[in-house]
Parts: sequence; C-alpha cells; structure tokens
Amino acid sequence: MAGEGLKVTVEGGVARLTFARPERHNAFDDVLIDAITAALERVGADPAVRVVQLAGEGKSFSAGADLGWMRRMAGYGEAENLADARALARMLRTLNELPKPTVARVHGPCYGGGVGLVAACDITVATPSAQFVLSEARLGLTPSTISPYVVQAIGARAARRYFLTAKPIRAAEALDLGLIHVLVYRERLDHTVDDITASLLRNGPNAIAECKWLVGRVAAGPVDDAMIDETARHIARVRVSAEGREGIAAFLEKRAPKWRGAGS
Repeated sequence: MAGEGLKVTVEGGVARLTFARPERHNAFDDVLIDAITAALERVGADPAVRVVQLAGEGKSFSAGADLGWMRRMAGYGEAENLADARALARMLRTLNELPKPTVARVHGPCYGGGVGLVAACDITVATPSAQFVLSEARLGLTPSTISPYVVQAIGARAARRYFLTAKPIRAAEALDLGLIHVLVYRERLDHTVDDITASLLRNGPNAIAECKWLVGRVAAGPVDDAMIDETARHIARVRVSAEGREGIAAFLEKRAPKWRGAGS
C-alpha cells in the first residue's frame, strides 16, 4: 500500500507507515495529511494489524508543515484555514486514539507538526541525532493542533518554555521531559524498535486497546467515587471477556495464549 509521500507495509502483524518525502525532509501538506489519516484508519480497523510503526526516510523524521503548503494557506481566508487545520487535527486525533499500539522511530530532526506526531504515539525511540523543535512562534504562529498531545507529553511548564522560545530540544532533554521513551545509538535503533514491537505482540490486542482507553480516562481525573467505580467495572468487564478468560487460562496452563500469531 502507498500514498502520496507515504509508504505503508504490513508484515507479521506490524504495519509500518514511512514518510517518503526525503527531499523535503518529510514535511507534510494537505495531500500527505489525508494519506496518513486514511492509512491510520485502514490499519486501525484491520484485525491482522497488531502494532503500528511510524518512520521517515532520509535525514529527517519530519520537518512538520511543508513551506509550499504554508504559503498557499497564508493566501486563503479564515474559513479555508479552519478546514485545513481541522484536517491536521483529525490526523493527530486518529493517531492518538488508534486502538493499536503505536511506536515512533525517530532517527533525525523533528519539527513542528512532526513533534505532534511523536507526542501522539504511545512509545517513541530516538537517536542522539534527533532533535525536536516547536518552531511555530518563529513564524508568528502557534502549535495549536499539536498542543493537546505535546502538553500531555511534556507538561504545561515545559510547554511554556519551548512553545515561547522555539529553542531546539536535544534528544537527551526530550528523554528527560518524557517526549521520547528510549534513546539509543543509530546502530541499535531498529533492534530496539523491533524488541519493543515483539513485547507488544505478546500482549492481548484487546487488552492493549483497553489499556490505552484506561490511561486517557484516569489521566482526565479526578480520582473520585465515579472513577473508582468506573475502573472497578472496567476490570470486571475485561476479566469476563473472551480474551481475558483465554489469557488467564493460558497462564494457569503454562501455554501461549491463542492470540499469539506468527509475528508474536
């Protein structure tokens, strides 16, 4: 499968979406945004897909918004810009709420909207050559559509600093902030991503989707009677599900659960 500036492969339960505009540092425009959204919706609904990886070709992971696209949008009115912004927001939300686990493989620079993609992924592995720049303020703009995911990833205090200054975040700083989870040398990047992917494939696919929902619900707070009751009801429902019963039975019987496929 492929789209404009996007390569999609599916093998062994793993879908990899690769940004393929290396000559433009994988910057995205309206066409690529639509292609990414469509690909995410497709793999998200495919029961054969267990894990989704994001990667980029060339020197950069993603330079964010394409300059030609930005030039075009600057000449449009507010209504057209609103429709355009909503398309980007939909892409990010689709990624953030995907029922499959998502792993970002960041091998190089990541700017603007690219940082939003990283923040919306479940797990991010990066190399020391990666750096993250929330560059919008330099252009007289704001990181509006990516802000819910970036603020959630690094916190409001750090977001104030980097939104306002547009200073680069080095990979080691990104690790400390929680924007990335693992920092490895380039020669270990693919091995690390594969190792994380293998761990995800060992787990129940429905359990992973439920865990993603659970994190979002609990993070929204507060920890009150309603949340306590909802989490109790949640685990009760999961326990009696077919996957929950199979997982417990497999553990007690010391065998692999039935959801373990060829790629697990």
